[in-house]
Amino acid sequence: MPDAVKPSEPALPPDMQLIQMASAYWVSRIVHAAAELALADHLAQGPRSAAEIAGKAGLNAPALHRLMRSLAGLGILDEGEDKRFALTPLGEALKSGKAVAGSARAAVLTLASPWFSTAMDQLTESVRSGGTAFEKINGMAVFDYLGRHHEAASLFSETMVGIHGSEPPAVAAAYDFSGLKTVVDVGGATGNMLAAILLRHKGLRGILADLPHVVKDAPAFLSAKGVSDRVSVAPHNFFESVPEGGDAYILSHVLHDWSEAQCLTILGNLHKAMTAEARLLIVEMVLPGRNEPHFGKILDMVMLAVPGGEERTGEEYEALLAKAGFKLTRIVPTASPVSVVEAVKM
Repeated sequence: MPDAVKPSEPALPPDMQLIQMASAYWVSRIVHAAAELALADHLAQGPRSAAEIAGKAGLNAPALHRLMRSLAGLGILDEGEDKRFALTPLGEALKSGKAVAGSARAAVLTLASPWFSTAMDQLTESVRSGGTAFEKINGMAVFDYLGRHHEAASLFSETMVGIHGSEPPAVAAAYDFSGLKTVVDVGGATGNMLAAILLRHKGLRGILADLPHVVKDAPAFLSAKGVSDRVSVAPHNFFESVPEGGDAYILSHVLHDWSEAQCLTILGNLHKAMTAEARLLIVEMVLPGRNEPHFGKILDMVMLAVPGGEERTGEEYEALLAKAGFKLTRIVPTASPVSVVEAVKM
């Protein structure tokens, strides 16, 4: 006999849906605590009880048990009959270390950290004023903050690699880089996007341009990817200048961080550096119109409150580019959430 068809669960009523949304940060705080306490590392060698971990980690055993029980309810841990907990596949992703494939610990520590989440707590103020909550709270822009807090900056760079991990190979596969010799990755951090493109297109060379404290981890990353011999690391501030000599210039998740005036400064420097034949490739989430759900529409609120930038529709990118002397030629979708917005000098 065929298996019985299970009735689908009824949709929650609107009020309960809203309550679920409002309490979603509870889960964020629980997962952040697990990451901060490195629980996945404590369980890496096998199941352990809260008491076994608490003694070595200097934690309160009953409180830790309650946390681990909550994590089991979220599918991050598995509680056995002996009250010992083991990692699930979801929990495995909380292991620390850059060498651990698929690790989300850096992203959890960044996105749910007080320095990041406090700005989102002040989203209402950003909507009232149009200003950046992070800057109002901290007295400086988020990238200036990261420049002064190197551990947070390293975690942030690792977070960007983790969040956008599926995008570089998707961009490298979707866009036709044939006929190009040199690709300049402007604001490319450790070179994750550039490495993926070079790995797929063996004839290309790359230039990685970003602030000195941002590219300090790039040589090791590019070496691990096997492309360091094809990349020149060029410390640059894209508000002042960008390297010349590229056939294509990539801005991957750069423009969405900044206000329109700042974007026009960046694009103006690119316009000066680029030849008439060079291409500008903007890698961003291009927002769909009207009511279509899209993660970029949520991310747009983060951009408003934290760095002060914004996500854009295709039409909005076309208008922005025109102000900087560029013509949008096409938008190339990829097998990831981002598209490649191609433009040339007018």
